[in-house]
Amino acid sequence: MGYTAIVDYGVGNLKSVTNAMAYLGLESKVTGDTGEMERADAIILPGVGAFPDAAEKLRETGLDQTILAQAAKKPILGICLGMQLLFELGEEVRPCAGLGLVGGSVKKIETHCKLPHIGWNSLTFPNPSPLFAGVEPGSYVYFVHSFCAVASSPDDVIARTDYGVPVTAAVGKGNVYGCQFHPEKSGEVGLQILKNFGGLNR
Repeated sequence: MGYTAIVDYGVGNLKSVTNAMAYLGLESKVTGDTGEMERADAIILPGVGAFPDAAEKLRETGLDQTILAQAAKKPILGICLGMQLLFELGEEVRPCAGLGLVGGSVKKIETHCKLPHIGWNSLTFPNPSPLFAGVEPGSYVYFVHSFCAVASSPDDVIARTDYGVPVTAAVGKGNVYGCQFHPEKSGEVGLQILKNFGGLNR
């Protein structure tokens, strides 16, 4: 049985993701090793903190190039800041290049609601995706963020939520997926999403 590599680049909330995968019976390895990421069946890119710091850490370690190479071969899931890093550009703190796996940029949420957005919000699904198999429209998941992705193509948006304005909640393009919310902190719904991801390349 293969495993999912959970990328350790110093800015991820690794334990909760690892625990959720273990609960589902899905083997995972927390690693910053290129070889282990190449051997993995899938990759999860977590992340907390500011976009420029995380992008710089990926570049410093060379893991950005590993992720770009592996995205052509296997499923990759970015979570929270990890999803934002999948995009071409982040505008948090200062303009900063992301991985460019999904077209678009990451901007501050233009809403009358309080930021950061912390709490449970429901999902709608503008485009079908295997990531949300068995997840009902209106299901609630847990968010913590002040910035959100603005995708160049509406076809890449597989889930939205509303926080005074429409917010991209998840994206999917080829092997690349991203969740702005935290599936590992979203109860049964989140576990179903991680289970779906775990089954994509098995």
